[in-house]
Parts: sequence; structure tokens; C-alpha cells
Amino acid sequence: MSELSALPASRIGLGMAALGRPGYINLGHAQDLPAGHGADDMRRQAFEVLDAAYAGGVRSFDVARSYGRGEEFLADWLRERQVAAGSVQVGSKWGYTYVADWQVQALQHEVKEHSLRNFDRQWPQTEALLGGWLKVYLAHSVTPDSPLWTDRPLQDRLARLRGLGVTPGLSLSGPRQGEVLEQALELHLNGEPVFGAVQATWNLLEPSAGPALLAAHEAGWQVVLKEGVANGRLTERGMTDSGMTGALQPRQTRTLQALCQRHGAAPDALALAAALAQPFAHLVLSGASTTAHLASNLTALRLNLSAADLSELEQLKETPAEYWQTRSRLAWN
Repeated sequence: MSELSALPASRIGLGMAALGRPGYINLGHAQDLPAGHGADDMRRQAFEVLDAAYAGGVRSFDVARSYGRGEEFLADWLRERQVAAGSVQVGSKWGYTYVADWQVQALQHEVKEHSLRNFDRQWPQTEALLGGWLKVYLAHSVTPDSPLWTDRPLQDRLARLRGLGVTPGLSLSGPRQGEVLEQALELHLNGEPVFGAVQATWNLLEPSAGPALLAAHEAGWQVVLKEGVANGRLTERGMTDSGMTGALQPRQTRTLQALCQRHGAAPDALALAAALAQPFAHLVLSGASTTAHLASNLTALRLNLSAADLSELEQLKETPAEYWQTRSRLAWN
């Protein structure tokens, strides 16, 4: 059993992509920051959501070097709240550098570099902030063309993280997630697997990585599902604002509304419950940026979806190409 699945706590974790920086691809995110989006404002909001998450049983937290000041906010919260290192699991990611300088409308928000040089720069920064709390460190958004696949010194450095009590892994993005994960499962160094954890997009609109995620689960990897509400598309906003980029199609809305009414649940909770029902999911991330969103997300833990429900929800899925094309059009806001 993995460390993650053995934690006696909620199977929903908190992802901090929308809490560590003022701009994020998330429908209506600007409306979630009523106090402003200065660094002090966002630190207060991050603490408020972190406090609510911990009180709600959340014991797993996900962040990244590229989430603005997300690692810093999380580290400050862990220290100020005197959270014991063995009582929570923190995962972070390396490979992207945040370059937006706290501007929502920046021309570029992140710069990607999967190199040994960048790992050697970013790992000490993460370790200095998160220290003993850190249990998983992921190469951020690995794709088929990543130089990581052929960089043996980098692979060796990643594998050595295990000696520090940190599981090396990778996060996935894009229409070829399954293919990348299959490649990662085959990557060994000195007869041992390089990776032991994966974080992938899986939701009712984009479930295509499912078979590869099941293979990772069966290989003993930690499997974390992200973007369970599809960047806000599987929420009330995505259902009700038909003019918004990424809004659900009428057929998708009808199906989702019917299930919501049947279970007396909000669409975000239903979407996360479907993710929790997957046999490969150790942990499902909430990307909540407000305590209200978080409270709604956590109600997913009380929903029991039948096989018939899950089969009906399969009608929502899009082709990977369609899903990722739509996601690429969502604005930083």
C-alpha cells in the first residue's frame, strides 16, 4: 500500500494552483478574489482555504515551483499552524518557472525546462521551504518530447530522491497522457523504476488516461487525479453560462443536471465523486480557491455513485483532441 493511500484522512487533497498566484486557467477565477489579488490578499485567502481544508479532514496538499508563491504560502501555513510532518503529505513539482511577475494579463506565465540544471536549481528551493513535509516530487507536465527521457544523469538524480524519503514522479497534461505514462512505466535505471507516482488529468470530459492510470496503480504507483472539475467546466458556471468559453454543450448539461437532481448534489461534487470512484485513484485534488468551493467539493465524499450512474456519466466525455483544444482556449483570469 502506498504512503498516500495509507493516510487515515480524506481522499480529497487540495491543489494550490489557484491559491499561489493571481492568474489561473479557471472559469470566473477573478470573481473568486473579492479582496484583491495582491500578494498579502492571496496569502490570507490561501490560509483561509488551507484552514478550512484541514478542518474538513484534508491531509494532502499539492503545489509547484510555478504556482507563484504557492510553496511559500503552504510552508508558512504548515509552520504557523504547527502541522506535524508525519500527519500530512505534501507533493510539489519542478520543471516550470513562474515568470508572470504577479500580472494576470502577462504574455507568458510559465517557462518550461526539464533539464538537470533546472532540477538542481529548483529542488533546493522546494526542499528549503517544505523540508520534512514533502513526500512526492513530480516532473511537471511531462510530454513525449521531454528531454527527461534521454537524460540519464537527470534520471539518476530523480531516483536518488527515494533515499531522502521522497517519491519521484511525473505529472501529465495533453491528449497523449496515456502514451506518456506507458513510457514512464517502462523507464528503469539500474533495474529499478525511476518513477513511483503520477498526477494526471482525469474527469468526466477527459477520461482517456484511465487504462494507463490503472496500469500505474497495479504497478504500485501513487495515482493522483487533477482537474476533476475540468477547470470549472463541470461546475454551475460551466452549466449555466452558455456564452462562456468552455461552457458545456446542451446534451452534456442535460445529462449532468439529471444526475445532480437524482443525488441532490452540485455538479462539482458529482464530478469529483466520479473521479473518486475510479479503481486507480488514490487521491483526487480539489482546486478550490474559496472556502465555499471547497465545502461543495468535499460533499463528493458522501456520494455513492452506482455503476449505472457512472455509465450514464460516460455520455459527457469528449475526444481528447476536442477537450484539450477547448482547454487551450480558456483564458487566464
